[in-house]
Amino acid sequence: MSIENVGFTLEEATISSVHEAMKRGELTCRQLVEMYIKRIEAYDKKGPSLNSVIMINPKALEIADELDKKFKESGFTGTLHGIPVLLKDNVDTGDMPTTAGSLSLEGVVPEDDAFITKKLKEAGAVIIAKANLHEFAVWGETVSSILGQTINPYDLTRTPGGSSGGTGAGIAANFGIIGIGTDTINSVRSPSSACSLVGLRPTVGLVSRDGIVPYSMTQDTAGPIMRTVEDAARVLDVIAGYDPADPQTAWSIGHIPETYTAFLNKDGLKGKRIGVLKSAFGTKDIHQEVNEVINNSLEEMKKNGATLVPIEENIDTDKLVKEVSVHLYDLKAHLNVYLQDLGSRAEVNSLADVIASGKYHEGIEENIKFAETLDIGTPEYNERLIKRAQLRDQVMRIMAEHNLDAIVYPHQKRPVVKVGQPQAERNGVIGSVTGFPSCVVPAGFTKPTDTAPIGVPVGLEILCREWDEGRLIEIAYGFEQATHFRKAPVSVPCLEG
Repeated sequence: MSIENVGFTLEEATISSVHEAMKRGELTCRQLVEMYIKRIEAYDKKGPSLNSVIMINPKALEIADELDKKFKESGFTGTLHGIPVLLKDNVDTGDMPTTAGSLSLEGVVPEDDAFITKKLKEAGAVIIAKANLHEFAVWGETVSSILGQTINPYDLTRTPGGSSGGTGAGIAANFGIIGIGTDTINSVRSPSSACSLVGLRPTVGLVSRDGIVPYSMTQDTAGPIMRTVEDAARVLDVIAGYDPADPQTAWSIGHIPETYTAFLNKDGLKGKRIGVLKSAFGTKDIHQEVNEVINNSLEEMKKNGATLVPIEENIDTDKLVKEVSVHLYDLKAHLNVYLQDLGSRAEVNSLADVIASGKYHEGIEENIKFAETLDIGTPEYNERLIKRAQLRDQVMRIMAEHNLDAIVYPHQKRPVVKVGQPQAERNGVIGSVTGFPSCVVPAGFTKPTDTAPIGVPVGLEILCREWDEGRLIEIAYGFEQATHFRKAPVSVPCLEG
């Protein structure tokens, strides 16, 4: 059935546009899933060959048929009824392999679903595919031994950011509606910035990490990578909450509103005091295009009622990655717990086993071998934890002194890098080291070039206080509705029929 015949447009579809079409009887879950699979087949390994999908769910159509049957009997099964999800392949699925992008875990099917996978399914969502990631989520270019390099749909010579770049490229290319990523330093927000998407990193403890291949439980969280702020809020409603299997989520009790959609206020910028972190902007020629895009976004914020406050205090994000973040110190201890639990299902039960197997991409070798020499509880590790607490206090003091609702800055000081280059000058570490919530929203594009016909996307990052997701969503939504900067990539056009 053609998209035109059902009076429904697949490209840039939202949860509400799908549900409206279903209510009108113009769309079934099966038709929707078929359309997305058709797009994945046309563009992921063929055409621009984005290489974002590790595996399409072999039971996706069967699940869709079951949802259609239930819909006929009693209407929607949940708030995400029939909505296709691209799930980063470090999130457990009890009915499909979860590889973390590594050949060392090829074919390994976990015992059961991750907490967030269960929550999505209970809300009626369909896991349509597992998406590529930078192997074990350890860096930001989205290259893995299981699948190779994922490509940015806006510029086929560039990376899609990472580590959740398969999810980012796939959602940008309209391979699904809900994207789920994980974020230890930049990994939900980096692909969102690079692919003109909304990426929300929640407060650590709002979303359970149970069943997610860990990198650093001190900093790990999971969050939505979406085309709209509204859809990000709808997904957060489903995946947030207490899970006994992740004790950190106990801190979320009392901090979760009835619904995050209550904060979808078109005038969300009005009356807000927003700090502009000047040290997060680059000063060289390579930074100029991003600075122009972000400065234009700041003008839009002012036009829509926000008061901008320059923050002169220096926060050196590169230094935070090198000297404060504990990601590599946590990796061995935290990953080993997950790998040990796999038992006989996997050939590797520790990071040392992964290294000994040789079944990983050479690009992560230096990091994982270094991580094997590090550990939690050492004097250097504890010193980093002290610096982390100091950064939390510093950010809170800046917000208190200037009476701020949020702080903003470019997510990445320069356009996302070309394939083959290491990711550089990302600012997401502020949110991940503090554990505070932050959200990247589309801020516009660099100038068009031969390889980037509409330019390379640039993301604006908004940081709020701990548990202040409601205000974060309000500011992000107000900005999105005032600007509508999101554009679909031209490399993956509408399919006929």
